[in-house]
Amino acid sequence: MNDKLKQFLDSAFKPYGNFPARKDVEQELLANLTEKYSDLKAGGKSDEEAYQATIDSFGDVSEIMDQVKPATGNQVQDGRSVHKILKDSFKQAKRSKSKFSMVEMKQSDLSETNLAGADFNFAELRESNFDGSDLTGAKFRAADMRGSSFKGACLSGAKLDGCDVSEVSFTEANLTNAQFKAAALKGATFNGAKLDGATFGWSDLRDVSFENQTLNGTYFEASSLKNTSFKNAVLSDVTFHHCEAKHANFDGATMDKVTYALLKGAKAKLDNVEVQ
Repeated sequence: MNDKLKQFLDSAFKPYGNFPARKDVEQELLANLTEKYSDLKAGGKSDEEAYQATIDSFGDVSEIMDQVKPATGNQVQDGRSVHKILKDSFKQAKRSKSKFSMVEMKQSDLSETNLAGADFNFAELRESNFDGSDLTGAKFRAADMRGSSFKGACLSGAKLDGCDVSEVSFTEANLTNAQFKAAALKGATFNGAKLDGATFGWSDLRDVSFENQTLNGTYFEASSLKNTSFKNAVLSDVTFHHCEAKHANFDGATMDKVTYALLKGAKAKLDNVEVQ
């Protein structure tokens, strides 16, 4: 992938020829793009998805060239090194595109937007639209997200600790390895969502429906499951640790032997389940 990113940079700077600082510019940009790619892969993206999201985040090369003026050696016209200019440029890009902590963004339309790795900690996001957006690895610690929509969004590896997602729609969302800790989830919907490896710890899941869902490696710990429904769900390697599973509905569910044993030990009602 390093060679592929190099080829991308070579193509991007081809119209500008061999300007004096080109080697330093490309080396610095390659390091940043490689870091971005690694973060996306760690968040659950495939090779191609991570590559595409990485180059999409690159921006307009002409804006970089406006700052990196052709000059002698490794210095540019204002005396800053290429390394310093690019470092400042990327800091500004990250600040403008990824840092939304503690901001007021109520009823915002952020649908179909690349927000991978964005920081929404402590943000006001009530009734906002994130439908179809890429939020891989995004952070939502203590964010107020009540009534927002994430239909079809990618939240793979996202951190939703201490946030309020009451009445939020995660319909058809990708929540692979997402983490909900101390989250208020009452009334949230997960119809058709991908929940492989997702964690629900110390969270309020009262009245939440996982009906007809397929859960693989999903982890529930010390969470309220009062009236939580797993009707007709398929549960594989699902863990219920210190949860009141006896208050949940597993009618018609299909599960593996280990999951069944854990639920049986928790005194869950399993009269009408299928064990595979």
